[in-house]
Amino acid sequence: MPANDDEQAPDAQDPRALLNPALGAVASAIDALFDRLLALPGDPRDTLYKAMRHAAMDGGKRLRPLLVQASAALFHVDQEAALRVGAAVEAVHVYSLVHDDLPCMDDDDMRRGKPTVHKAYDEASAVLAGDGLQALAFEILSDEATDGDPFVRAELVLALARAAGISGMVGGQAMDLAAESSAQAFDLPTITRLQQLKTGALIGFCLEAGAILGRVPPEGRGPLRGYARDIGLAFQIADDILDVAGDAAAAGKAVGKDDAAGKATFVSLMGLERAREQAALLVEQAVGHLNAYGREADLLRAIAYYIVERDR
Repeated sequence: MPANDDEQAPDAQDPRALLNPALGAVASAIDALFDRLLALPGDPRDTLYKAMRHAAMDGGKRLRPLLVQASAALFHVDQEAALRVGAAVEAVHVYSLVHDDLPCMDDDDMRRGKPTVHKAYDEASAVLAGDGLQALAFEILSDEATDGDPFVRAELVLALARAAGISGMVGGQAMDLAAESSAQAFDLPTITRLQQLKTGALIGFCLEAGAILGRVPPEGRGPLRGYARDIGLAFQIADDILDVAGDAAAAGKAVGKDDAAGKATFVSLMGLERAREQAALLVEQAVGHLNAYGREADLLRAIAYYIVERDR
């Protein structure tokens, strides 16, 4: 029997009532896992390990690991397996941030409320820290501790490689760099494609990973793919809004950089109010993809609403 309106109201009106405890729990669990995986070896590699720990621990929303856990929960997947896959995607995400912050890319001084890796250490350490985190992600996925089925591990590795590489995040970053150097500003369809690769592909992996762990065949993953597509775009539109209207202290990084650089964004192409409306519409579409699921999908619904309400 469906819950009555009074029972549904807290989650519908305030997604954070469900979301905040989940974010806190996954952040603690991810930090604990990274603490074990990146224990200092006590040899000349210590500086590299410290740089990786600086990047990967004590900061960030941990939204991607939470998406993996929320997706996996739909199919009653073991939480430890979901946590390990979440750590793998977080390692890829963090490596991309370390490299994006370098002077040859975005040249940022602050990330997650603390100095970027190349500022806290040096550029060479930052490059190696990013390389190490990327390799660590695939080490985690290919380890039997993640899943005893080699076919599941292989599918996870392939899916993350595609999402992180030239057909995903790296390809999107290349388009982003081309946008900065191009004499002609990118139009809305091109910016949408750019962000589907740069931001959306990893988010898509998070939802796909839960289904892979749950042994759901590809043809049964359509709703999750639709949800991932819509929240991925909503996430980037919200990021563009924060770059224009956000607070640097709350965001933990510089704001206003895209506008100063003259980069085309969803806000510059659509206007602030229309961008907000589009993000809200995408969230409603994303939630609609979950209609086939019951209360077990409430965390995914809460994440969707959080994406347009966050301040960082």
